[in-house]
Amino acid sequence: MDAPERPLRIAVVTLFPELIESASRFGITGRALEAAIWRLWCVNPREFAMDTHRTVDDRPYGGGPGMVMLADPLEQALDAAAERIRADGGASRPRVVYLTPQGERLTHERVLALKDEGDLVLLAGRYEGVDERLLERRVDLELSLGDYVLSGGEFPALVLIDALVRQLPGATNDPDSIREESFADGLLDCPHYTRPEVHGGAAVPPVLLSGNHAQIRRWRLKQALGRTWLRRPDLLSGRRLSDEEARLLQEFKLESSPK
Repeated sequence: MDAPERPLRIAVVTLFPELIESASRFGITGRALEAAIWRLWCVNPREFAMDTHRTVDDRPYGGGPGMVMLADPLEQALDAAAERIRADGGASRPRVVYLTPQGERLTHERVLALKDEGDLVLLAGRYEGVDERLLERRVDLELSLGDYVLSGGEFPALVLIDALVRQLPGATNDPDSIREESFADGLLDCPHYTRPEVHGGAAVPPVLLSGNHAQIRRWRLKQALGRTWLRRPDLLSGRRLSDEEARLLQEFKLESSPK
């Protein structure tokens, strides 16, 4: 892998920097990190706590269960994270993204937009949440992985990092595989097969063994359209199908309908 002229720089504000740092060193993200295609820093807000116990949370005003992360240590941690990016030659004001169930749903389109926008500071919250005043003042974008709650923002941050890094030039050995993944063109991916030709009594579709690349492309597109129609019809609702796509989807529906 050749390092790009301008690597993507990501700093994560987290109470568990070891989790982010260790998980980022595997697979595509790890190889791209070693090749300086992207760079990573972690900042622990406990470093900026004002008491001997390194407290970063307190009880919520108004009562209720759980604890809320304090604004002051987080604000200083955000400043330190941005400074590390600037000191490395990155953006003077990197965009701050807060990982939260209340955020915008993360999509492939958003990943591509963030990749193009450049350096990021990711804020991984914990406990019941973060003091709203900090979010209003310092956060540019809130992102969610879905309609469920996790113990903190570290795993969503890692998901976002992985999704971003695999889109960077040079991060993968086969750029075509990235272009053909699920959601890359707004569709789910087609089924894939490898050796042996028969497994568990099921054979590989003959078209994939034919060597006819035009027919293979047609089959894969039809399967991608059909799988999207079956599993994620919402992705098709706003898509304007080409004449070929419309024909292939109709073929899939006819072939899959009960005889």
